[in-house]
Amino acid sequence: MYPTSTDSPTRPPRSRAALAAAALCAPSLLLLLLVALEWHPLLSLDGDIARTTHRWAVDNPGATRAGRILTDWVWDPWAMRALCAVAVIWLALRGAWWLALWLTGACLVGSMVQQGLKAAVDRPRPVWPDPVDSAHFAAFPSGHAMTATVVCGLLLWLLRTHGAGPALWRTALVLAVLSVVGVGLTRIWLGVHWPTDVLGGWLLGALTVALAVVTYTRGPGRRTTNGT
Repeated sequence: MYPTSTDSPTRPPRSRAALAAAALCAPSLLLLLLVALEWHPLLSLDGDIARTTHRWAVDNPGATRAGRILTDWVWDPWAMRALCAVAVIWLALRGAWWLALWLTGACLVGSMVQQGLKAAVDRPRPVWPDPVDSAHFAAFPSGHAMTATVVCGLLLWLLRTHGAGPALWRTALVLAVLSVVGVGLTRIWLGVHWPTDVLGGWLLGALTVALAVVTYTRGPGRRTTNGT
């Protein structure tokens, strides 16, 4: 059983989060290295997939319009950050200050890592003669994919550790998976990211969540449920 107090969530075993972080580290770094070095087989596969999905997007304006609405309004990074801010405010109002600060810090670090990698790798975005959407700044990793993964992953962890009921947990899990997968696919469909940009966003976002959980398990002591 998980406790329901926001002030005193059960901390899951440290080794579980550390193991997840270790498992995610190797593929994340490998993909980053291959993209930065412009490994030809990877770039060729990226181009083949991107050209195919762009052709579909041009031929299906209705689906493309829906994709733009979802990516610009529902799954936009600022919408995800707003969702995180609501959770932070709720935790603060409940008196869980350390948890609220931890959640804020984890999201900020994720954004900083994302922007830093974009600037360092400086990968060009796809360019089309007949674009269906546009985006700016460097391509790798996808900011939409990484932000959605970080926010959804952290909120799912909070729900799990605070004993969310089965119905709430299943609903949150389905919505999180739809958001993370959906936003990545829309970015590829709209031709503003290469597939590996999205894959990198997913991997680095999951790695950020795992490392954030490790820092929480090593953080300062919690208040007990009775406030003492």
